[in-house]
Amino acid sequence: MSDQATQKRGLFRLIADVPALIVQLFRDELESLKAEIVAKLKGVAVGAVLIAVAATFVILAVVMLLIAAVFALALVLPTWAAALIVAGALLIIAVVFVAIGVAQFKRGDLGKTAKSVRRDVDTIKGIGKRD
Repeated sequence: MSDQATQKRGLFRLIADVPALIVQLFRDELESLKAEIVAKLKGVAVGAVLIAVAATFVILAVVMLLIAAVFALALVLPTWAAALIVAGALLIIAVVFVAIGVAQFKRGDLGKTAKSVRRDVDTIKGIGKRD
């Protein structure tokens, strides 16, 4: 066989191998991405556990401070009255936070994301208005 025929056959073979090489490249990239995501998620999980432990200690500290507040008020009032005042203050704070939370829920529009995704799909299909 001539040198030129060998080169043509080699070129056609390379061109025929391109789709398989592209598929293999995508598979390798996906495996790399999976490994990276798993590693990051493990780090995030450890961080979340440590934050949860810290939050537990903060809650315990707040409880101790509330007990101290009751004891401090008990120096000038009966103990039951001091406990009642601290509990009432906590309830008022809770009501304020609930009111703020309800206002945030009412203000939020959960449909914006769905509308945006629908608009993006329509744009890709070539349907509807484009910005």
